[in-house]
Amino acid sequence: MNAKSVSRIISATQASLLLGLLTLGRDVEAQSVLAPTPEFSITPPAVVQYQANSQMEVFSPPDIVTHPDEPPLRWGPVTLRPHAFYRFLYGTGLLAAGTNHVDSTIQEFSPGLLFGIGSHWTLDYTPTWRFYSSDQFRNTLDHNVRLIGGTEYEDWFFGLSQTYDRSSQTLIETGTQTDQQTYSTTLNASYQFNSKMSLDAAVNQNISSAEQFQNSIEWSTSDWLNYQFWPRLNAGLGVTFGYVDVETGSDMTYERFQGRINWRATDKFSLQVHGGMEARQFLGIDADGVLNPVVGGVIQYQPFDFTRLSLNVDRAVATSLLTTNSQSQLTESTSFTGHLNQRLFKKVYLDLDGGYHTVTYVAATTAATDRKDDYYTFNARLSYPFLKRGTVAAFYQYSDNSSTIESFTYSSSQVGFEVGYRF
Repeated sequence: MNAKSVSRIISATQASLLLGLLTLGRDVEAQSVLAPTPEFSITPPAVVQYQANSQMEVFSPPDIVTHPDEPPLRWGPVTLRPHAFYRFLYGTGLLAAGTNHVDSTIQEFSPGLLFGIGSHWTLDYTPTWRFYSSDQFRNTLDHNVRLIGGTEYEDWFFGLSQTYDRSSQTLIETGTQTDQQTYSTTLNASYQFNSKMSLDAAVNQNISSAEQFQNSIEWSTSDWLNYQFWPRLNAGLGVTFGYVDVETGSDMTYERFQGRINWRATDKFSLQVHGGMEARQFLGIDADGVLNPVVGGVIQYQPFDFTRLSLNVDRAVATSLLTTNSQSQLTESTSFTGHLNQRLFKKVYLDLDGGYHTVTYVAATTAATDRKDDYYTFNARLSYPFLKRGTVAAFYQYSDNSSTIESFTYSSSQVGFEVGYRF
């Protein structure tokens, strides 16, 4: 199987999905021009409990959406919880194609079904209908399927994550409304040698297909050896090996060697940092390999029960959807983002986040930079829960992308409101 048969594979897989079978996939990684929609956790209770007890977890637990004791529908071990979401958005300066920037209202309808299978498995399917007032965009129907499971056996924990996503949004990377399908499969296992030492291992397969852009299949495996020095301090050493089969250009292999530290300094302050090097090789062509630093970190400060501040830094290398003169491209990205979560007046929640991202696109056979983007964003969201299971919110986003290629440069302001309800 190679990337040149991705379209055929995906067409066959779509039929399987309609019969309820999940296939291989990758989460959408490319940044959308539109403001992001809120996500909710579908992690099974058994996995949540394992994560809470993990020695690698040093951050205060995220807010968990609670459900009534009994779901609306139950058939033995199988439960069903419907959910629905509506969003109205007005955006200015939206990137349509080339240097064409337009204003448009956008309406999204997302009814979904969340199945629980015992305490170890969850399956969620959510379609999204998206309607634009501007004729510069196509109205679309997106699909998102997520299967998550996990179980413990003696000193082992095994997990599975399977996703399928089909979307047709305008991406900053491509500069146009892009039909994309991604499939992602992750198998992971953790083993506790003793009270101090543990092992984390994972195997991943990712398939990405984007109409008129690069298709790829990526396989990787990651292994981490962890040691707990004190109850609030642990560290690990990890190695990752990967292979990328691209439809156009040269295939790639890569190796990452990293270390990480997790430290809960106080009840209010925690940090997690990782860093190392990635070596990437291009196959079948006369091109030098690429050696890049990879680094990331999260600092969280929670001065009060309902106030949380965090700062994220990340530098990564990935395969691009774009090609240059039939050559595959890489993206070398660095991002700095900050977040504030604050509860107001006991019932209202304020979320603020902003960030700076720089992305460099590099072709396989040249060290010259074909394109470089500097992307700034600011988001504000004010939400209010109602009737125990519903949420209404108003939001605003400002984003600005300055690119060395003019057709990818844009500035957009977006404002709107959302209503969601979960059973």
